[in-house]
Amino acid sequence: MRPRRILILSASVGAGHLRAAEAIELAARQLDPDATIDNSDVLEFTNAAFRRVYAKSYFDLVSSAPHLLGYIYDRLDRAPSPRGRSDKLRLLVERLNLTRFHESLEDQSWHVIVSTHFLPAELIASLRRRRKLRTPHFVVTTDLETHRLWVNQPCERYFTATQDGAVNLSHWGVPAESIRVTGIPIHPVFSQPTVRADCLTRHGLGGDRPVVLQLSGGFGIGPVEELFRAILAIEVPIELVVVTGRNPELKQKLEQIKDRRVHRVHVLGFTKQIDELMAAAEIVVSKPGGLTSSEVLARGAAMAIVNPIPGQESRNSDFLLENGAAVRINSIATLPYKLSQLLADPARLARLRRNARRLARPKAAFDVARAALWHGLPGRDPSHGLPAHA
Repeated sequence: MRPRRILILSASVGAGHLRAAEAIELAARQLDPDATIDNSDVLEFTNAAFRRVYAKSYFDLVSSAPHLLGYIYDRLDRAPSPRGRSDKLRLLVERLNLTRFHESLEDQSWHVIVSTHFLPAELIASLRRRRKLRTPHFVVTTDLETHRLWVNQPCERYFTATQDGAVNLSHWGVPAESIRVTGIPIHPVFSQPTVRADCLTRHGLGGDRPVVLQLSGGFGIGPVEELFRAILAIEVPIELVVVTGRNPELKQKLEQIKDRRVHRVHVLGFTKQIDELMAAAEIVVSKPGGLTSSEVLARGAAMAIVNPIPGQESRNSDFLLENGAAVRINSIATLPYKLSQLLADPARLARLRRNARRLARPKAAFDVARAALWHGLPGRDPSHGLPAHA
Protein backbone atom coordinates (compact mmCIF):
# COMPACT_ATOMS: atom_id res chain seq x y z
CA MET A 1 0.00 0.00 0.00
CA ARG A 2 1.47 3.35 -0.97
CA PRO A 3 1.83 5.99 1.77
CA ARG A 4 -1.21 8.13 2.46
CA ARG A 5 -1.33 11.64 1.02
CA ILE A 6 -3.32 14.22 2.99
CA LEU A 7 -3.81 17.86 1.94
CA ILE A 8 -4.74 20.26 4.75
CA LEU A 9 -6.11 23.65 3.68
CA SER A 10 -6.71 26.79 5.70
CA ALA A 11 -6.75 30.57 5.27
CA SER A 12 -4.77 33.17 7.19
CA VAL A 13 -7.81 35.06 8.45
CA GLY A 14 -7.23 34.96 12.18
CA ALA A 15 -4.68 32.63 13.75
CA GLY A 16 -7.15 29.96 14.89
CA HIS A 17 -7.71 28.37 11.48
CA LEU A 18 -3.96 28.04 10.90
CA ARG A 19 -3.39 26.64 14.39
CA ALA A 20 -6.09 24.00 13.86
CA ALA A 21 -4.48 23.01 10.56
CA GLU A 22 -1.08 22.78 12.24
CA ALA A 23 -2.53 20.64 15.04
CA ILE A 24 -4.00 18.15 12.54
CA GLU A 25 -0.73 18.07 10.61
CA LEU A 26 1.33 17.35 13.74
CA ALA A 27 -1.10 14.66 14.89
CA ALA A 28 -1.08 13.00 11.46
CA ARG A 29 2.71 12.94 11.39
CA GLN A 30 2.76 11.28 14.81
CA LEU A 31 0.19 8.68 13.76
CA ASP A 32 1.79 7.90 10.39
CA PRO A 33 5.38 9.15 9.89
CA ASP A 34 5.36 7.74 6.34
CA ALA A 35 2.37 9.78 5.22
CA THR A 36 2.76 12.81 2.97
CA ILE A 37 1.09 15.78 4.66
CA ASP A 38 0.82 19.14 2.89
CA ASN A 39 -0.48 22.05 4.98
CA SER A 40 -1.29 25.08 2.80
CA ASP A 41 -2.84 28.53 3.18
CA VAL A 42 -5.14 29.02 0.18
CA LEU A 43 -4.58 32.78 0.24
CA GLU A 44 -0.98 32.15 -0.77
CA PHE A 45 -2.31 30.98 -4.14
CA THR A 46 -4.18 34.18 -4.90
CA ASN A 47 -3.11 37.64 -6.00
CA ALA A 48 -1.88 40.21 -3.48
CA ALA A 49 -4.92 42.48 -3.87
CA PHE A 50 -7.44 39.71 -3.15
CA ARG A 51 -5.33 38.44 -0.25
CA ARG A 52 -5.10 41.90 1.27
CA VAL A 53 -8.82 42.64 0.90
CA TYR A 54 -9.99 39.20 2.09
CA ALA A 55 -7.83 39.11 5.23
CA LYS A 56 -7.49 42.81 6.00
CA SER A 57 -11.21 43.52 5.80
CA TYR A 58 -11.79 41.06 8.64
CA PHE A 59 -9.14 42.58 10.89
CA ASP A 60 -10.33 46.10 10.08
CA LEU A 61 -13.85 45.19 11.16
CA VAL A 62 -12.57 43.53 14.33
CA SER A 63 -10.62 46.62 15.36
CA SER A 64 -12.88 49.46 14.18
CA ALA A 65 -16.40 48.09 13.69
CA PRO A 66 -16.84 44.88 15.70
CA HIS A 67 -20.61 45.25 16.01
CA LEU A 68 -20.91 45.55 12.23
CA LEU A 69 -18.90 42.34 11.99
CA GLY A 70 -21.35 40.71 14.40
CA TYR A 71 -24.29 41.90 12.30
CA ILE A 72 -22.72 40.47 9.12
CA TYR A 73 -21.92 37.21 10.90
CA ASP A 74 -25.51 36.79 12.10
CA ARG A 75 -26.91 37.86 8.72
CA LEU A 76 -24.85 35.24 6.88
CA ASP A 77 -26.04 32.58 9.31
CA ARG A 78 -29.56 32.81 7.91
CA ALA A 79 -30.99 30.89 4.99
CA PRO A 80 -29.76 32.30 1.65
CA SER A 81 -32.16 34.03 -0.71
CA PRO A 82 -34.19 31.70 -2.99
CA ARG A 83 -31.84 32.31 -5.90
CA GLY A 84 -28.76 32.42 -3.70
CA ARG A 85 -27.40 35.46 -5.57
CA SER A 86 -25.11 36.68 -2.78
CA ASP A 87 -23.57 33.24 -2.29
CA LYS A 88 -23.10 32.75 -6.05
CA LEU A 89 -21.45 36.15 -6.42
CA ARG A 90 -19.08 35.46 -3.54
CA LEU A 91 -18.08 32.11 -5.01
CA LEU A 92 -17.52 33.63 -8.44
CA VAL A 93 -15.17 36.28 -7.03
CA GLU A 94 -13.29 33.64 -5.06
CA ARG A 95 -12.92 31.34 -8.08
CA LEU A 96 -11.61 34.12 -10.31
CA ASN A 97 -8.95 35.03 -7.76
CA LEU A 98 -7.83 31.49 -6.94
CA THR A 99 -7.02 30.09 -10.37
CA ARG A 100 -3.53 28.99 -9.25
CA PHE A 101 -5.09 27.06 -6.38
CA HIS A 102 -7.34 25.14 -8.78
CA GLU A 103 -4.36 24.38 -11.01
CA SER A 104 -2.30 23.13 -8.05
CA LEU A 105 -4.99 20.60 -7.19
CA GLU A 106 -4.81 19.19 -10.69
CA ASP A 107 -1.04 18.70 -10.34
CA GLN A 108 -1.29 16.50 -7.24
CA SER A 109 -3.16 13.37 -6.19
CA TRP A 110 -4.51 13.27 -2.63
CA HIS A 111 -6.35 10.60 -0.65
CA VAL A 112 -8.23 13.18 1.44
CA ILE A 113 -8.47 16.99 1.62
CA VAL A 114 -9.11 18.54 5.05
CA SER A 115 -10.31 22.18 5.34
CA THR A 116 -10.07 24.22 8.54
CA HIS A 117 -11.58 27.37 7.01
CA PHE A 118 -14.76 27.78 5.00
CA LEU A 119 -12.99 29.49 2.07
CA PRO A 120 -11.15 26.35 0.91
CA ALA A 121 -14.22 24.31 1.86
CA GLU A 122 -16.35 26.41 -0.51
CA LEU A 123 -13.82 26.08 -3.30
CA ILE A 124 -13.40 22.31 -2.96
CA ALA A 125 -17.17 21.79 -2.85
CA SER A 126 -17.62 23.98 -5.93
CA LEU A 127 -15.03 21.96 -7.87
CA ARG A 128 -16.70 18.71 -6.86
CA ARG A 129 -20.16 19.90 -7.84
CA ARG A 130 -18.76 20.77 -11.28
CA ARG A 131 -17.07 17.33 -11.39
CA LYS A 132 -13.60 18.83 -11.69
CA LEU A 133 -12.43 17.10 -8.51
CA ARG A 134 -13.21 13.72 -6.96
CA THR A 135 -11.03 13.73 -3.84
CA PRO A 136 -12.90 13.02 -0.55
CA HIS A 137 -13.25 16.14 1.56
CA PHE A 138 -13.37 16.72 5.35
CA VAL A 139 -14.43 20.03 6.94
CA VAL A 140 -13.19 20.90 10.44
CA THR A 141 -14.94 23.79 12.21
CA THR A 142 -12.99 26.04 14.59
CA ASP A 143 -15.58 27.59 16.90
CA LEU A 144 -17.84 26.12 19.58
CA GLU A 145 -20.94 26.77 17.45
CA THR A 146 -21.14 26.06 13.71
CA HIS A 147 -22.03 28.81 11.23
CA ARG A 148 -23.88 28.22 7.95
CA LEU A 149 -20.83 29.18 5.88
CA TRP A 150 -19.12 25.96 6.99
CA VAL A 151 -21.75 23.88 5.17
CA ASN A 152 -20.36 23.04 1.75
CA GLN A 153 -21.71 19.96 0.07
CA PRO A 154 -20.64 17.48 -1.14
CA CYS A 155 -18.48 16.61 1.84
CA GLU A 156 -17.76 13.19 3.34
CA ARG A 157 -17.30 14.31 6.93
CA TYR A 158 -17.86 17.36 9.12
CA PHE A 159 -15.96 17.55 12.42
CA THR A 160 -17.60 19.94 14.83
CA ALA A 161 -16.68 21.17 18.29
CA THR A 162 -19.90 20.49 20.19
CA GLN A 163 -23.28 18.85 19.99
CA ASP A 164 -24.72 22.35 19.56
CA GLY A 165 -22.59 22.71 16.45
CA ALA A 166 -23.79 19.35 15.18
CA VAL A 167 -27.42 20.43 15.57
CA ASN A 168 -26.68 23.53 13.48
CA LEU A 169 -25.12 21.42 10.74
CA SER A 170 -28.17 19.17 10.67
CA HIS A 171 -30.42 22.22 10.49
CA TRP A 172 -28.61 23.30 7.33
CA GLY A 173 -29.15 19.92 5.71
CA VAL A 174 -25.98 17.97 6.52
CA PRO A 175 -26.81 14.25 6.92
CA ALA A 176 -26.38 13.06 10.51
CA GLU A 177 -24.10 10.21 9.43
CA SER A 178 -21.62 12.77 8.03
CA ILE A 179 -21.23 14.66 11.33
CA ARG A 180 -18.74 13.82 14.06
CA VAL A 181 -18.42 15.70 17.36
CA THR A 182 -14.70 15.81 18.16
CA GLY A 183 -13.93 19.18 19.66
CA ILE A 184 -11.62 21.70 18.00
CA PRO A 185 -8.18 20.40 16.99
CA ILE A 186 -5.51 21.89 19.25
CA HIS A 187 -1.77 21.25 19.44
CA PRO A 188 -0.99 17.62 20.37
CA VAL A 189 0.93 18.78 23.45
CA PHE A 190 -2.44 19.51 25.11
CA SER A 191 -3.29 15.80 24.93
CA GLN A 192 -0.35 14.98 27.18
CA PRO A 193 -0.85 14.99 30.96
CA THR A 194 1.02 17.56 33.01
CA VAL A 195 2.03 17.85 36.66
CA ARG A 196 1.14 21.34 37.87
CA ALA A 197 3.97 21.43 40.39
CA ASP A 198 6.49 20.75 37.64
CA CYS A 199 5.02 23.52 35.48
CA LEU A 200 5.22 25.97 38.38
CA THR A 201 8.87 25.11 38.99
CA ARG A 202 9.88 25.32 35.32
CA HIS A 203 8.39 28.80 34.99
CA GLY A 204 9.61 30.19 38.31
CA LEU A 205 6.16 30.40 39.89
CA GLY A 206 5.73 30.07 43.64
CA GLY A 207 2.41 28.22 43.70
CA ASP A 208 1.59 29.56 47.18
CA ARG A 209 -1.12 31.87 45.84
CA PRO A 210 -3.58 31.77 42.90
CA VAL A 211 -1.98 32.02 39.46
CA VAL A 212 -3.81 34.28 36.98
CA LEU A 213 -2.72 34.08 33.33
CA GLN A 214 -3.50 37.05 31.07
CA LEU A 215 -3.32 36.38 27.32
CA SER A 216 -3.14 39.07 24.66
CA GLY A 217 -3.10 37.08 21.43
CA GLY A 218 -0.14 36.37 19.21
CA PHE A 219 0.52 40.05 18.47
CA GLY A 220 -0.32 41.68 21.81
CA ILE A 221 -3.05 43.99 20.52
CA GLY A 222 -6.18 45.33 22.20
CA PRO A 223 -6.66 46.87 25.67
CA VAL A 224 -3.89 44.77 27.20
CA GLU A 225 -2.50 47.51 29.44
CA GLU A 226 -5.94 48.44 30.79
CA LEU A 227 -6.68 44.80 31.62
CA PHE A 228 -3.24 44.41 33.20
CA ARG A 229 -3.80 47.41 35.49
CA ALA A 230 -7.28 46.13 36.40
CA ILE A 231 -5.90 42.71 37.37
CA LEU A 232 -3.29 44.42 39.54
CA ALA A 233 -6.18 46.03 41.43
CA ILE A 234 -7.46 42.64 42.61
CA GLU A 235 -7.58 42.57 46.40
CA VAL A 236 -6.58 38.91 46.85
CA PRO A 237 -2.78 38.37 46.56
CA ILE A 238 -2.07 36.60 43.27
CA GLU A 239 0.74 35.59 40.97
CA LEU A 240 0.07 37.25 37.62
CA VAL A 241 1.58 36.00 34.38
CA VAL A 242 0.92 38.14 31.31
CA VAL A 243 1.94 37.05 27.81
CA THR A 244 2.44 39.95 25.38
CA GLY A 245 3.11 37.87 22.25
CA ARG A 246 5.20 39.34 19.45
CA ASN A 247 5.00 42.88 20.80
CA PRO A 248 8.27 43.87 22.51
CA GLU A 249 7.11 47.47 23.00
CA LEU A 250 4.09 46.27 24.98
CA LYS A 251 6.27 43.96 27.07
CA GLN A 252 8.61 46.81 27.95
CA LYS A 253 5.69 49.10 28.79
CA LEU A 254 4.08 46.58 31.15
CA GLU A 255 7.39 45.86 32.86
CA GLN A 256 7.59 49.53 33.83
CA ILE A 257 4.23 49.49 35.60
CA LYS A 258 4.86 49.11 39.31
CA ASP A 259 2.54 46.98 41.40
CA ARG A 260 1.70 48.83 44.60
CA ARG A 261 -0.01 45.84 46.14
CA VAL A 262 1.34 42.44 47.10
CA HIS A 263 1.14 40.60 43.80
CA ARG A 264 3.97 38.79 42.05
CA VAL A 265 4.11 39.73 38.38
CA HIS A 266 5.78 37.99 35.43
CA VAL A 267 5.69 39.71 32.03
CA LEU A 268 6.54 37.37 29.15
CA GLY A 269 6.92 37.92 25.42
CA PHE A 270 6.19 35.30 22.80
CA THR A 271 6.32 31.79 24.24
CA LYS A 272 5.75 28.25 23.04
CA GLN A 273 4.94 27.05 26.57
CA ILE A 274 1.35 28.33 26.73
CA ASP A 275 0.16 24.80 27.54
CA GLU A 276 2.32 24.70 30.69
CA LEU A 277 1.31 28.21 31.74
CA MET A 278 -2.36 27.23 31.35
CA ALA A 279 -1.73 24.09 33.41
CA ALA A 280 -0.24 26.26 36.15
CA ALA A 281 -3.06 28.82 36.14
CA GLU A 282 -6.31 28.72 38.07
CA ILE A 283 -7.81 31.49 35.92
CA VAL A 284 -7.06 32.53 32.33
CA VAL A 285 -8.11 36.05 31.30
CA SER A 286 -8.64 36.05 27.55
CA LYS A 287 -10.85 36.61 24.54
CA PRO A 288 -12.84 33.42 23.81
CA GLY A 289 -11.42 32.40 20.44
CA GLY A 290 -12.28 28.83 19.51
CA LEU A 291 -8.70 27.52 19.75
CA THR A 292 -7.82 29.44 22.92
CA SER A 293 -11.04 28.35 24.62
CA SER A 294 -10.35 24.72 23.73
CA GLU A 295 -6.80 24.97 25.07
CA VAL A 296 -7.99 26.46 28.36
CA LEU A 297 -10.58 23.69 28.73
CA ALA A 298 -7.91 21.06 28.00
CA ARG A 299 -5.79 22.36 30.89
CA GLY A 300 -8.75 22.63 33.26
CA ALA A 301 -8.50 26.33 34.04
CA ALA A 302 -11.44 28.66 34.62
CA MET A 303 -11.81 31.33 31.95
CA ALA A 304 -12.48 35.01 32.56
CA ILE A 305 -13.88 36.20 29.22
CA VAL A 306 -13.02 39.72 28.06
CA ASN A 307 -13.85 41.59 24.86
CA PRO A 308 -15.41 38.80 22.78
CA ILE A 309 -15.69 39.69 19.10
CA PRO A 310 -19.41 39.93 18.23
CA GLY A 311 -20.36 36.88 16.23
CA GLN A 312 -18.28 33.75 16.66
CA GLU A 313 -16.58 34.78 19.93
CA SER A 314 -19.80 35.97 21.56
CA ARG A 315 -21.30 32.56 20.74
CA ASN A 316 -18.23 30.81 22.16
CA SER A 317 -18.73 32.93 25.27
CA ASP A 318 -22.38 31.87 25.55
CA PHE A 319 -21.41 28.20 25.32
CA LEU A 320 -18.76 28.47 28.04
CA LEU A 321 -21.07 30.40 30.34
CA GLU A 322 -24.01 28.04 29.79
CA ASN A 323 -21.78 25.11 30.69
CA GLY A 324 -20.37 26.74 33.80
CA ALA A 325 -16.72 26.91 32.70
CA ALA A 326 -16.25 30.68 32.60
CA VAL A 327 -17.20 34.08 33.96
CA ARG A 328 -17.63 37.11 31.74
CA ILE A 329 -16.12 40.53 32.37
CA ASN A 330 -18.32 43.01 30.53
CA SER A 331 -16.44 46.07 31.78
CA ILE A 332 -12.81 46.52 32.74
CA ALA A 333 -14.08 48.57 35.68
CA THR A 334 -15.70 45.47 37.18
CA LEU A 335 -12.77 43.12 36.61
CA PRO A 336 -11.03 43.61 39.99
CA TYR A 337 -14.29 43.06 41.86
CA LYS A 338 -15.44 40.02 39.86
CA LEU A 339 -12.10 38.20 40.00
CA SER A 340 -11.64 39.09 43.68
CA GLN A 341 -15.05 37.56 44.39
CA LEU A 342 -14.17 34.44 42.41
CA LEU A 343 -10.81 33.96 44.11
CA ALA A 344 -12.46 34.42 47.49
CA ASP A 345 -14.83 31.53 46.72
CA PRO A 346 -12.65 28.40 46.26
CA ALA A 347 -15.68 26.12 45.86
CA ARG A 348 -17.03 28.16 42.96
CA LEU A 349 -13.61 28.33 41.31
CA ALA A 350 -13.18 24.57 41.69
CA ARG A 351 -16.61 24.03 40.10
CA LEU A 352 -15.67 26.14 37.09
CA ARG A 353 -12.46 24.15 36.66
CA ARG A 354 -14.27 20.81 36.95
CA ASN A 355 -16.70 21.91 34.27
CA ALA A 356 -13.80 22.96 32.05
CA ARG A 357 -12.23 19.51 32.32
CA ARG A 358 -15.61 17.91 31.58
CA LEU A 359 -15.95 19.89 28.35
CA ALA A 360 -12.35 19.37 27.24
CA ARG A 361 -11.52 17.37 24.10
CA PRO A 362 -7.70 17.51 24.02
CA LYS A 363 -7.36 14.69 21.45
CA ALA A 364 -9.50 16.25 18.72
CA ALA A 365 -6.53 16.69 16.38
CA PHE A 366 -5.76 12.97 16.60
CA ASP A 367 -9.40 12.05 15.99
CA VAL A 368 -9.50 14.12 12.80
CA ALA A 369 -6.04 12.98 11.64
CA ARG A 370 -6.88 9.32 12.23
CA ALA A 371 -10.13 9.61 10.29
CA ALA A 372 -8.29 11.26 7.38
CA LEU A 373 -5.47 8.71 7.34
CA TRP A 374 -7.85 5.75 7.51
CA HIS A 375 -10.53 7.02 5.13
CA GLY A 376 -11.22 4.54 2.35
CA LEU A 377 -8.90 1.83 3.68
CA PRO A 378 -10.40 -1.70 3.62
CA GLY A 379 -11.34 -2.92 7.09
CA ARG A 380 -10.77 0.46 8.69
CA ASP A 381 -13.61 2.54 10.10
CA PRO A 382 -12.77 6.13 9.11
CA SER A 383 -14.82 7.50 11.99
CA HIS A 384 -12.92 5.29 14.49
CA GLY A 385 -15.75 5.23 16.96
CA LEU A 386 -16.20 8.98 17.06
CA PRO A 387 -19.60 10.10 18.35
CA ALA A 388 -22.00 10.70 15.48
CA HIS A 389 -24.77 13.26 15.66
CA ALA A 390 -28.14 11.53 16.03
